[in-house]
Amino acid sequence: MGSFSELWYRSAYISAGLFWMAFWAFGLGYLISSMIQVFVTKQRMRESMGSKGPKSVGLATFFGFISSSCSFAALATTRSLFTKGAGLVPSLAFLLASTNLVIELGIVIAIFLSWQFVVAEYLGGLLLILCTWLLVKWTLSEEFEQQARENAREEADEGSEGPDDWKKLITSLEGWRRVARKYFMEWNMVWKDVTVGFTVAGIIAAFVPHQFFETLFVGSSADSPAFWQILLQALVGPVAAFFTFIGSMGNIPLAAVLFSNGVSFAGIVAFIFSDLVVFPVLRIQSKYYGWKMACYILVVFLVSLVTSAVVLHYGFDLLGMLPSAESAKSVSDREFFKVDYTLFLNIGFGLVSALLVGWHLKSRDSQEGEGNDSSAGEKILFFLSTVSLLWISGGFLFGASGA
Repeated sequence: MGSFSELWYRSAYISAGLFWMAFWAFGLGYLISSMIQVFVTKQRMRESMGSKGPKSVGLATFFGFISSSCSFAALATTRSLFTKGAGLVPSLAFLLASTNLVIELGIVIAIFLSWQFVVAEYLGGLLLILCTWLLVKWTLSEEFEQQARENAREEADEGSEGPDDWKKLITSLEGWRRVARKYFMEWNMVWKDVTVGFTVAGIIAAFVPHQFFETLFVGSSADSPAFWQILLQALVGPVAAFFTFIGSMGNIPLAAVLFSNGVSFAGIVAFIFSDLVVFPVLRIQSKYYGWKMACYILVVFLVSLVTSAVVLHYGFDLLGMLPSAESAKSVSDREFFKVDYTLFLNIGFGLVSALLVGWHLKSRDSQEGEGNDSSAGEKILFFLSTVSLLWISGGFLFGASGA
């Protein structure tokens, strides 16, 4: 352990670095979400994803794969699909595919872990969708789904911007002005969650000893852990991740550390899949669909990911494909800021964001609401996000000078 100033600087560096890695994905996801909300008509969406059969789920999975993005942006896009008439199962399939069947995530996994985890990422994503489909089919009532759709439409403020003739909108300045407004609103809704989440991730990575996480996973030091230990490790991953948000991209380095210290294949896979069962995601889901539906989706995802992780563990074991802990690579000295594709993507989406946000702020009506929430919860979150920004700034200003 280093001095406090050194750890402070490192936590700030990691928080900023994780956001740097994810910024372009946020921008891409919110741009797609905004365009769907403005240009995709309810009739076209119902025709492609409105039913609950295999074709609809398959299309949703494909659309999610080609529009892969970070969790927050995928949540917004999923809400857009659901409010436009898509069924809950196809909407959730889109969400799972866009956060788990992700090409860039597979690349990061290959760098820090091993090819077995890359295979598990994609097979597991499909298993997650299948398990979610079955659970929702067996447990969800039509009335419950319809109520959630109404809540989502109220939150999205749909129908207040005139007719949704996408052919006219996509070739008009008015249509793209609406996209700019939606893009601004998406960022305005989640910036506090993102700020707090990445700050907490940096603090955990810098200040919390790795041994603490090892003790959470019972049986991690055993050569041949029992079934109940494998199951418990698969449960501990998402439970430990619930109160923080590191993100599917950012938690891969920590997953490599855990794996190198003996955590099972199932525990690591469950940990990687936990980006949709964390508190900030639950909170956003509650704003979209109401707390009852948000908690229902969380339980469905939790059961699905634990089941998928355990099935993958024993499936790989049966085939003799379980990786060894030696395949995990060190992540303690990761360099975030360098000249690579992330730099150019961030520059590109930084310019796009500046253009859309600036256009919206310049052209917005003085009577146009931005959907701000003045509830006690929002005020607390605003306070925490302010403290988070001060913590990161202080880490760079004072921590670096004392390091």
